[in-house]
Parts: sequence; structure tokens; C-alpha cells
Amino acid sequence: MAENELQKADLLLEEIAEYVLDESAVSEDAVETARYVFMDSLGCAFLALRYPECAKHLGPIIPGTVVPNGSRVPGTPYELDPVQAAFNIGTMIRWLDYNDTWLAAEWGHPSDNLGGILAVADYISRMRITEGKMPLTMDSVLHATVKAHEIQGILALENSLNRQGLDHVLFVKVATTAVVTAMLGGTNDEVINAVSNAWVDNSSLRTYRHFPNTGSRKSWAAGDATSRGVRLSMMAVNGEMGYKTALTAPEWGFQDVLFGGRELTLGRKFGSYVMENILFKISYPAEFHAQTAAECSVELHPQVVDRLDQIKKITITTHESAIRIIDKTGPLHNPADRDHCIQYITAIGLLFGNITADHYEDEAAADVRIDVLRDKMEVMEDRRYSKDYLDSEKRSIANAVKVHFNDGTSTDTIIREYPLGHRFRRDEGIPKLLEKFRNNVETHFAAKQAAEIYDCLTDEDKLMQMPISELMGVMHN
Repeated sequence: MAENELQKADLLLEEIAEYVLDESAVSEDAVETARYVFMDSLGCAFLALRYPECAKHLGPIIPGTVVPNGSRVPGTPYELDPVQAAFNIGTMIRWLDYNDTWLAAEWGHPSDNLGGILAVADYISRMRITEGKMPLTMDSVLHATVKAHEIQGILALENSLNRQGLDHVLFVKVATTAVVTAMLGGTNDEVINAVSNAWVDNSSLRTYRHFPNTGSRKSWAAGDATSRGVRLSMMAVNGEMGYKTALTAPEWGFQDVLFGGRELTLGRKFGSYVMENILFKISYPAEFHAQTAAECSVELHPQVVDRLDQIKKITITTHESAIRIIDKTGPLHNPADRDHCIQYITAIGLLFGNITADHYEDEAAADVRIDVLRDKMEVMEDRRYSKDYLDSEKRSIANAVKVHFNDGTSTDTIIREYPLGHRFRRDEGIPKLLEKFRNNVETHFAAKQAAEIYDCLTDEDKLMQMPISELMGVMHN
């Protein structure tokens, strides 16, 4: 027992705790980008409410339960405990595969953490108001968002969970746990205790993202992870112990059990890198490795739509990660299967000149022309694309599409190395991101409330000082 008491916590746990408790750790540019992340994520959540398969997961565990001064779920009448609210919000944000993305050795969607951050921020603020104290403002929420992005994204730079068959939502759970513990007033030791428990939980298998098991769990897995992070955080600040060598313990630690004995490493120091370089899904709700293929296929639509019966072959040139994740042949069984298929996404763009969430539903998928085109597709790797995908200065997500006809002619090869949501295309992308947000808000709210929500989130000066409890009230049905 004496030896255990003298144990030093794993360095990675210490670095995470130090970072989340450092109030000066993030840049102004990152906070500005976080505002766009925040509004885009909420827009994705509102759009998801149109889909019954998402809506059926929402609400309290026991129907009719209301938690006084609990966390509100935007776009709904629900008022829940912070853990269940985090699941609701996280599931809504992630459902349509339309929120922001981070690509590295591991990939993921750092805005998934907003499920936990937003639920806990509303809960803390409403409790403070009942105690006569000041609520949290949006400024503090955006700082927490930057830090959650950073933790998840930096862990992803060099630590590939997918090569171990594990799902990236483990990094969501770790990031949410760390940031939320700090939001709840946790000490350095309490952050370490909470985060160690997130690693001890380990990760779900990612089989639900791949053939032959691709399914709807991929749409609520992040909600599950961020809600678990809230639960572990609340336990830690109530005195629950942690495990100092949860990562490095010989034989029983995460690294030996689940990471092949390799050391978890940080590709760079925690700061603001991830938020400053985050990828937005602006144009199309599709797995991000296919975003540029979607852009290429939509551009080609006018040249091929009247010659569909003359197509001999379609070539898609891409990067290694896309081939490993979304190169699929054969039957696609559900929307989750279809939006993770580069051939399906490309076919939709060629056929319709646009790609929407409805194109993944069963009714749209019954169009026999889609599989006819898929059967004519050849997917190949360009090693330069694969190299630039991992280059920290580029982070490209390149695809090229070319259509070949029976008479020997072909279209030009349309190449997109950087999607519209890339940092290299910010000036072009932000106006369209705002348009996407406005459209998504209007899918759910009446005109007056939609306009109020849009005005709140696009008025930067007003938003930064706005109590999160007030904003949540504006978005509550």
C-alpha cells in the first residue's frame, strides 16, 4: 500500500490536467473559430430532429421525467440531468455525420464533446442562479470547447485506435471528462482521477462503422461517450478515486492491454492547434474522407447526367485512409452504411448534382441507377494524397473523379485536394457555413424564433457575454 501511495501519475494524465486548468492556454483565433463550431454543431442538431430514428433516442430514460433546474436539450422541451442531456445533445449533433471533423492517425469529430460541455454549462449556470451567483457566459463555454477539441485532436495525431479495432469516441470520452471536470471546479488531482477512469473504461469496438456490421450505433456512439465523460467527471468531484498508472501499468494498463504495448504519445504540446485547423462539413453530409469526392462528382453532374447509359467506367483516385474506411462494394443496408461509402456518395453527386441527408434514406437508395454507377467505379490510391493527408502543414483530404464513356471519350479529371471546410478555404467557407446554419435552424423553428437564434449566435460581441442559461432558453421548445 505504501508503494501505491507514492505512485506518480502517468505523464499524459498530468499534461491533460495541467492544460485544462490553465486559463491562458488558448488563442483568440481559436475562440473565434469555436464560435463557428458552436453554431454549426447546433445547426446539425436541429436538422437531425427531422429524422425519427434520431428523435427516438431523445428525452429522459423514464418518459415524463423532468429535472428541476436541469440541463435543457436545444430544440426540444426536455429538461434532464446533465448525463442524459449530454447523451441527447451529443446524439443530435452527430446523427447526420455533418458536424466538424479532425483527420490524423485517428479521426473523429471534436464537436461531439459539445454534448457534455453544453449540458454541464447549462446545469452549472442554472444552479448558480438559484444560489444568487453569476451564470457561465458563452466566453467560458467556447474556451472549454477549444480545449476539448485540442485534447481529442492532439491524441489523434499519432495514436491510431482504429488500427487496434477501437473506436475514436474513446478520445471524446477522455476530452469531455477532462474539460467538464475543470468546469465543475475540479482540482488537478480530481481531473487526473476522472481522466484515468475514462481510460480504464477503454473504448467500444468500431465494428459498427464497418462491413458487415455498419449500423446506427455510429450515430449515437459519440453521445454515449460524451455523456459517460460527464458521469465520470461528476463522480470525481464528489471524491471518487482514480488510477495513476491507468495507461502504463505493466500487463494491466491501457497500453499493454489495448495498444499493443506501444506508448501513447502527443504529437505536439496542447495549445490551440486543433481548433485553428478544424475541418467543417459545409457542403455535404458525408463521411469527411469523401467530401472532396462529393465536390468533384457534383461538378461533373452536368457533363454526365444525360449520358448515364454511355458510361463505361468511373475512376476515383483517393488516399489510403479513405480506401480503408469507405471503399465499399456490394449491398448497403441502411443510411449509416451509405454515408460511409465513397462510391455511393460519388454516385449521388453524379446523378443529382447535390447530396443531402435524405439521399441516404431507403427511398432514395431504391434508385437502381445508384448501384449501376457503383458497379462501374474503380477506387485507387495516390500515394501523394496519402502523404499530404498526414502532413501537419497541409492536412489535405484529396480526391479526384473522372468518368470514361463507351466511345473512348472522357470527362476531365476533377481534382479537389482541400474541401470547402478546410482552413485553406476559410474565407470562401465561412459565408456558406453561416448559410448552412441559417437553413438548418429554419428546418426546425418558426421564423421568429429561428431569427432570434441566428441573431444571438452571429452577434459576436453580444454572444461572448451572454449567459449560457439565457441562450439555452432561447433555443428551448
